[in-house]
Amino acid sequence: MRRLARESDDGYRSPLAPGLRASADAERLAVELALSAARLEALRERPPGLYAEVADPALDLEERTWLAFLIAYLGPRERPDPFAAIAGARTPWAGGRLPDLAGVASGPRGAHEPGRGDRTLAAYRSWALRAGSQAEALRGEPSWSAERRFARAFERLALPGMTRDARFELLLSLGALGLYELRAGMLALGGTDDVTLAAKRILGIGETMLLERRAAALADACEVPLGALDLALYNWSQAPEGRFTGGLGASLVADARTLARVRTALGL
Repeated sequence: MRRLARESDDGYRSPLAPGLRASADAERLAVELALSAARLEALRERPPGLYAEVADPALDLEERTWLAFLIAYLGPRERPDPFAAIAGARTPWAGGRLPDLAGVASGPRGAHEPGRGDRTLAAYRSWALRAGSQAEALRGEPSWSAERRFARAFERLALPGMTRDARFELLLSLGALGLYELRAGMLALGGTDDVTLAAKRILGIGETMLLERRAAALADACEVPLGALDLALYNWSQAPEGRFTGGLGASLVADARTLARVRTALGL
């Protein structure tokens, strides 16, 4: 498979990425880490498209949370208007009417599949209403840290049709956009998704607990949020032309200082 092809071994070695043997692979990782960190910064400071509506504190929290769920579930597309399909399908949370997703195309990391209908949406709504509201379901206990809240919500969102990528992106965006105190303290690796497979190859091990530890060490050394590894690992696993910008398009540009810092950490 083209996206799993390895570069030639040129003697590159790094304790942070023990599975890599080529400086070209390490350079790609550095670029993707810097770009993913830049995306999280953009979500915090200048959210694009529908993300701006999610971030608007003047709007109803339940409606903002529902819109964030729809964005994560359907996924922005790599188009001039990444959010067009989501905007066309969305319905308000109030009233309970679910979107009609017939013919709606999902983005590269979206979870929706043709033929599923609204089953995942209905499961999410039921999950939230059992807790009283989306906000109550996501907040959990007041004493929880942001990392524990993220981990618990991730577990609870294991709904039919809700993939690992969509769950992680939902919680990551809700935290970055300021709706809830949520921060990734783990990558939720495991299974056969692209993020897990890339992590195994880069970090040189398959055991989940050790993968998580090595991922945290990589993020710490590069001084990027652990959550930034999610999109970075996904994009690293793709062909260069398959980069997913998560709704930012051409405006996604790596910060030069972040990129220099990551390159230094990786010994480039």
